[in-house]
Amino acid sequence: MALEKDEEEEIVVMNMENFQEIHDEKQQKFRRNDSLEIESCTTSHVHHSKGPSMAIILQLAFQSLGIVYGDIGTSPLYVFSSVFPNGIKHNDDILGVLSLIFYTLTLISLLKYVFVVLRATDNGDGGTFALYSLICRYAKVGLIPNQQLEDAEVSNYKLKLPNNREKRASKLKSILENSHFMKIFLLFTTLLGTSMVIGDGVLTPCISVLSAVGGLKEATSKITEDCAYADQIVWISVAILIGLFMVQRFGTDKVGYSFAPIICIWFALIAGIGMYNFIKHDTSVIKALNPKYIVDYFIRNKKHAWISLGGVVLCTTGTEALFADVGHFTVRSIQISMCCVTYPALILAYAGQASFLRKNNGLVSATFYKSIPASMYWPMFVVAVLAAIIASQAMISGTFSIIQQSLSLGCFPRVRIVHTSAKYEGQVYIPEVNYILMIACIAITVGFKTTTKIGNAYGIAVVFVMTLTSAFLTLIMIVIWKTHILLIISYVLIIGSVELVYLSSVLYKFDQGGYLPLAFSAILMFIMFVWNTVYRRKYFYELDHKISPEKFREVACDTSLCRFPSLAVFYSELVQGIPPIFKHYVANVPALNSVLVFVSIKSLPISKVAIGERFLFRRVQPKEFNVFRCVVRYGYTDVRNEKEPFEKLMVERLKEFIVKEYYWSQKMIQDGETDENLNVDKSQEISDEGRVKEAIEKEIETIEKASRAGVVHLIGENEVIASKGAGFGKRLLIDYAYNFLKKNLRQSEKLFDIPHKRMVKVGMTYEL
Repeated sequence: MALEKDEEEEIVVMNMENFQEIHDEKQQKFRRNDSLEIESCTTSHVHHSKGPSMAIILQLAFQSLGIVYGDIGTSPLYVFSSVFPNGIKHNDDILGVLSLIFYTLTLISLLKYVFVVLRATDNGDGGTFALYSLICRYAKVGLIPNQQLEDAEVSNYKLKLPNNREKRASKLKSILENSHFMKIFLLFTTLLGTSMVIGDGVLTPCISVLSAVGGLKEATSKITEDCAYADQIVWISVAILIGLFMVQRFGTDKVGYSFAPIICIWFALIAGIGMYNFIKHDTSVIKALNPKYIVDYFIRNKKHAWISLGGVVLCTTGTEALFADVGHFTVRSIQISMCCVTYPALILAYAGQASFLRKNNGLVSATFYKSIPASMYWPMFVVAVLAAIIASQAMISGTFSIIQQSLSLGCFPRVRIVHTSAKYEGQVYIPEVNYILMIACIAITVGFKTTTKIGNAYGIAVVFVMTLTSAFLTLIMIVIWKTHILLIISYVLIIGSVELVYLSSVLYKFDQGGYLPLAFSAILMFIMFVWNTVYRRKYFYELDHKISPEKFREVACDTSLCRFPSLAVFYSELVQGIPPIFKHYVANVPALNSVLVFVSIKSLPISKVAIGERFLFRRVQPKEFNVFRCVVRYGYTDVRNEKEPFEKLMVERLKEFIVKEYYWSQKMIQDGETDENLNVDKSQEISDEGRVKEAIEKEIETIEKASRAGVVHLIGENEVIASKGAGFGKRLLIDYAYNFLKKNLRQSEKLFDIPHKRMVKVGMTYEL
């Protein structure tokens, strides 16, 4: 929760009055031999909370129905038709498939995700990046050396580790930290999982909407008989998809509250109709609880049974959303809604459809709509279409969030992120991605036309993400949770082996539509690889060419440079040292602003960074030249365009830092401990409170005067080229692929809403 202004002031005062506690904890950090070293201007907000009440948890559980379960909730629309694309050969095959569905939902969706994976949240947030961030914070597996000791002081950075320290965990940690291949492999796996989830975001609208609208075929015989009319189903679906993507820019805030009641009605209807069919047609399907029918199914159908697993696994579509969307709710609320509503409703729905098929083998291609009582047909059709739209909306919003996270880690080209809700922080909209998704959805719907082929593609995306999640989870069990080895082996043998069998089945259908998510992921992976590789190379270039402290002092003391009142903000990727952009600027402009701030935007491997802990300032010597380093830290789910202008927020935090720095330096003098980096006059007495306040006021006045005179934003307009003598592959990567992406996407100033009238681009050439 946000703090009121008077509470924030109270915290700042409190921190200034308790320097003894702070000093004892951090005094060693002032002794490092870094000429840019200073104390960080952050305030730790520690909240001691008992957690939400049961009433709030139940309210969140209800709301989660509309956000989390739309995808998995609409899977009964197409599962049986995907399992039996060529019809049912033996009546007991229905029992075998129902048994497979029951145990798949129980093992994967319920046991794995609800009771195991949800424990691996990153301060309440889930998804592939959450798992990766947990590993990054435990072991130094990042590929860019921008880690700082102060990062560990962020309130939600520290991991809760068990007391026992096992040798296998320490050994594996050492392997992760010392192997460049393992670091690359972990990042590659994260990007692959991300690409597959984005692919899921493309396929979910296609299969959900097409399946729901397909109910018109059962109501109108003319559509069934004539192919020209049958195409109308496709075009109606396309129209709905276009409308869905067109309203994305308005966000889901205004319609969010309507989602949960609609999905709740949907679950009530499919459960009720399932119970009706179970009682009316064949109650003996309860025998499917016996896994013997799975064995019999495979004995009878052999290879065809294995192939049909690609259809069975579709009953788990959207399960990853349980984990990915947990940050909007709580773990307990997700567990309650899944165990009390979603899981029972789905089991009843599938049992009812199986009972219906036992008496109507020939209607398997339209199981869902054929099993609906005539009086309920049109109400069910309307609710089905609404549920499909909600399922699509959830995956589209999830795709926007994932790309935002990829962007924050330097793994995706710059795109514009629009915060669509003032109330809900996680709701974002990305225009470029929205229209690419729309075009992809329309092309898939028109090209494939049937849910069977789309289901083949859908299955690969679903199972790949599940398998990658299990791989990350196993690693976390070993190195972070220190789980008993027998439990880890049990998880791998039971859950892991089941997922690998499903993966082998969906890959068999590669040429029947399964190639689609792999091709889509390959394209995304190539884009991410190109951008991340050059991003890292640029960082190391700046690191190798940064200005030494001696050279900076020489430039700062140059009497030929004119200093004029204003505040200059230099943007760079470096978190330490003076970037080469400064040297290039001074060489071409023989004047300097009265206050200089070198800003670096940095992402931490955590989901969120509190505003009070976002800015980390360091003073650059000599002190009288008013030069500062500022690292602005974000989590991978933070939206970077705050309501308050960035420069205003930065100036306020800079003034807070100056006040805190003066009091801290005086405390060090009082204790007889000085530090050359603080540049404090040893003769200045701590008892002279007036002189201290006068010095603070003088420097703050300098900052305010410079800010009023004007803030200038200096951004490097970098031309990135391959170095002389580079090979063909390197030139293709940098000169063509990267520069093509850069020219066709957003520039830095558009990402941070920098005013064009106060922006200066400094041209530089990076030979990588």
